Amino acid sequence: MKTFALGASVRETNKIANRALRNQGKVPCVLYGGEKQVYFSATENDLNKLVNTPDVYLLNIDIDGESFQAILQDIQFHPLTDRIIHIDFLQVFDDKEVTVNIPVNFIGTPIGVRNGGNLLVRKRAIRTRAIPANLPDAIDINIEELQIGKFLYIGDIRDERYTFLAGDKSVIVGVKTARGAIEDEEEEEGTEEGAAEGEDAPAAPAEPAAE
Repeated sequence: MKTFALGASVRETNKIANRALRNQGKVPCVLYGGEKQVYFSATENDLNKLVNTPDVYLLNIDIDGESFQAILQDIQFHPLTDRIIHIDFLQVFDDKEVTVNIPVNFIGTPIGVRNGGNLLVRKRAIRTRAIPANLPDAIDINIEELQIGKFLYIGDIRDERYTFLAGDKSVIVGVKTARGAIEDEEEEEGTEEGAAEGEDAPAAPAEPAAE
């Protein structure tokens, strides 16, 4: 899992102090999950580098010389400006599992899409649980062989290093049929066989002509 170094300072916990921090370009934060909650602030510029990316990071937070490992847990944005106004971090430990959303990286263009189908993405991130050392940067899924009408499920990509919280039948990605789409080879062969069987069937008797 990628790491991110963040420098921070202990802060006061009242509203006036928080407002002053924001005016200085800093963001009030809290770290929980350890022996005690730690209230601190970090610069908005540093936090924007952490937040404005699809990547998931294991953070090394230095708070006035004391180091903590953490993951980003929750972010609050200003409703009008979209500036970060508060962040919660969860302290993590090497021997304890944590749960995070890991982004999905789709590799290749499905054969079904090349034949005219539409890609249907149901999950761009997957809720994943593991010890920090086993959490991947991203979940790579090769979808080149995905045909029209076919889907990939959580059960297709299970890994012993980490646990997905979604059920095995939960859809990750698939290819939907689109008007004018070319059928995949297997479907074409099935159609030809069906047509051949239809030729052997006796023709229905013609209806008598109207008098």
